[in-house]
Formats: sequence, C-alpha cells, structure tokens
Amino acid sequence: MANEIWRDSAHGMAAKIRSGEVSSREVVDAHLARIEEVNPHLNAVVRVLADEARAAADAADQARANGDHLPPLHGVPFTVKENIDVAGTPTTSGILALADAVAPIDAPGVGRLRAAGAIPIGRTNLPDFGLRVHTDSSLHGLTRNPWNPNVTAAGSSGGEASAISSGMSPFGLGNDIGGSLRNPAHCCGIASIKPSVGVVPAASVIPPLQSPIAFQLMAVEGVMARHVADVRFGLETIASVDPRDPVSLPVRLSDVPVDRPLRIAVIADPPGGTPTDPGIMAAVQHCADLLSDLGHVVKEAAPAEYERSLTVWAMLLGGDLRTQRPILDMVLGEGSRRFIELTDELIPEMDLAGWSTIHAERNGIAKAWAEFFTDYDAIISPVWTQPAFAHGADIVDVAGARATLDLIRPTLPANLLGLPAAVVPAGIFNGMPVGVQIIGDRFHDLACLSIAAMIEQSVGVLTPIDPVLV
Repeated sequence: MANEIWRDSAHGMAAKIRSGEVSSREVVDAHLARIEEVNPHLNAVVRVLADEARAAADAADQARANGDHLPPLHGVPFTVKENIDVAGTPTTSGILALADAVAPIDAPGVGRLRAAGAIPIGRTNLPDFGLRVHTDSSLHGLTRNPWNPNVTAAGSSGGEASAISSGMSPFGLGNDIGGSLRNPAHCCGIASIKPSVGVVPAASVIPPLQSPIAFQLMAVEGVMARHVADVRFGLETIASVDPRDPVSLPVRLSDVPVDRPLRIAVIADPPGGTPTDPGIMAAVQHCADLLSDLGHVVKEAAPAEYERSLTVWAMLLGGDLRTQRPILDMVLGEGSRRFIELTDELIPEMDLAGWSTIHAERNGIAKAWAEFFTDYDAIISPVWTQPAFAHGADIVDVAGARATLDLIRPTLPANLLGLPAAVVPAGIFNGMPVGVQIIGDRFHDLACLSIAAMIEQSVGVLTPIDPVLV
C-alpha cells in the first residue's frame, strides 16, 4: 500500500516510482504522515520541508508523465543533519546563534543527491556543533532512541539515525569526526559509512568557514540508511572531487577481491580501556563466524599502536577545541559546554613542540596500520564497547565523560587515520540493536560495504520500527 511505502528501501521506492506502482507524491506524503505520527515521540526531525518536498514530488511525477529521463533516485525523499547546508533552510548546527543562518546554496552532497533525483524532506537534530556523543541540542532539545526512549540515540548524527530507524526517512546525510555517523547507527540499528578522508566533499557557506587542522584531517560527511545497498549507492552518488573542498580527491574506491577468500582481522575486545560488554563481544564474534562460514580467513589480530591511536586522536581534537574555546563558550549550550569542559580535563596540555610531535606520531601510526592492511583486507570490531547510556550520563562528572570516551574507542582510529569504516547491525541483544564495525585501508570504502552486506544478508535488516514510547 502506498501509505506503507515508508517501510521500503530507497532503492525499492525508486523502482516503484519508476514503474508507476506509486507516485513520488504518494511516497513523500507517506513519509510526511510518518513524521507527523512518530516525531513527537522522538524529536529527530527538527524542520519538516513539507511544502518544498511536495512541490518537488509533483515535478518528479510530471517528469515521469512526460517521458523524461529519470535519474536513479527519482522522487525518493531523504533527510539531512542540520549542520549540512540545504538551500533555503538554516544550517543551525544545533545552536541558538545560528537559528536563522539560512544557506543560499546546497552542500556538495545535497546537491549531488538532488541531481540523482532525491528530494530533501527534513532536517535532523544534533548536539551543539556536533561536539557531544549524545544528541541533545540547546536549540531543539533531546532526540530519543526509537528502541528505548530512556537511553541515548548517540551522536552527533543522532537525529538522522532516529529518523531513519523509525521510518521517517529512508536514508540521509550526516558527518563524523569521532564516530558521529557510526555511534548512532549502532544505537539505532541502521547502517552507515564513514568514508575515507577526501572521498566525499564538504563545504558550507555558514560560519565558521575555515576548519581547524583536526577537522581537515579527520572530519567527513557520509550516508546513513536502513539497507547497506542504499548506503553504498548514496556514497557513490556523493563521492568525488569538488572545487569547494580542497581536501576532496578524485579517487577510485576499491572493493573486495573476487579471486581469493578475504583475510579479516577480529578485535572483539579493543585494547585501551575497560573490558567490552560480553553481549557486544558475542555480537562481533557472531559476525566473525558468519564470515568464516562463507569461506573467508578470520583471525584475531590488531594493528600496532591501536591503543596509542586513541590518545593521539584525543590530543589532536582536544588541542584544536582548546584554541576555539573562547568562541565555543559563547555559543554552546550547557550540555555540550560541560562535555567539552569535562573531557578537556582528561587530555594533556601541549606546547608547540608537542603539537608538532603529535602530528609526526600520527604519521607513524598510519604507517603501522598501512602495513597491517597488507596482510588483512579489513578489521571487524565493536562500534561501542558498552550498551547505550542513559540520557545525560556523559556529563554527570569527569568519570561519566571518561566512560563515554572509553566506550566509543573502537571508532577513533579510523578518524585519526582517515580510514573508511562501515557499520551494520549484528543483531539484537537485551532488546537493543548492536552494530559491528568494518574498518578498511584507505579508499577501500566499497570493500567495507561489501563485507557489511555479507553480514546483513545473514542477520537481516532490523528497521524500521515503531518507537517504544516513554
């Protein structure tokens, strides 16, 4: 039925629109009705683009009636995190100071999805400037997890993940400097990809226009969806060089080899912190067993300098945030400001010599990991080492902030080194989804997604779900 089309994949919607089984207007209206039904419980979509989306859908249907060429995502809606520019809407980054900062043009990824026929239908929530692992914005408030309203949807792309998981959107765009595409995918039971640095261009016309060095080295935009195939197509659509982003590259992405079994390293209990929850370890081992049963070579192994990479990530990002503190303290809401203050206590101070040395050390860690990937095609590991935490647990005290950094540690090496990392659900444990992470060598983004698809084929797609109510 057309009013249930929101349950489908983006590819499925596109095929049905193309065949005439449903119209784009029916698809958009179904999603708008779903937003109206469940968003009051979740606060994931913070700006609904109803009029614009309906007008675009009507134009899409007219193009089909005219016999025009139809691009691959013709008439399919998508959502966008509110720190990525969508023309005619504010890029608020979740803060009051930017509540009216309307972007006149699209970010590169948004523009490319529009060119592929997709229709922006809403903007999604994030913590202030994305600087928290929990999505609670001083402008828009708290986003809830569809699986359990009492625990975090994670962050910083938590609004995007909550919306996709609950059927308000089939796919969307977020970004990631410390797991922000992968943390919410794990907590909300969907798939995502943190691309290699340089693969997906990012640009904004909303201040701050210049990125600190840690963001240039580690921040990326990427795709979130319920189905790995939609993540993959979305990535291929938005990838490639753009003159607005000097970090972007015209690279060809590598997929898995077809002439031999894969060699996969397993890190079920990542080093550098408290022991991983047994249920999460079991989920990772289950995925390892699935891949082994498919004939791939699966071994327990970890790259050298894994634990040190966590510290270097914190020092690079923390150092840049310290230089930005006068501005951040003026615009951040209480929750994000407190998280920055608490985590700052955990990161050593650096002088100029230390700053130079830490960048040299990052290069050495990158060499060690590159050598590791000559022996292995990918690493599978947890996304988080612990279950989703209760709202606000990350800012109770220094111990809460430390525990938060500890549980996200599996996501951090890929950020530090600019590596691709995909997330796919590994199953449901104690009533909550658990994701598994697939990390690859630079520009092996498609290989990560191919391995994620192997896991998805066995585990299945867990969403959309009706949100569990408070």
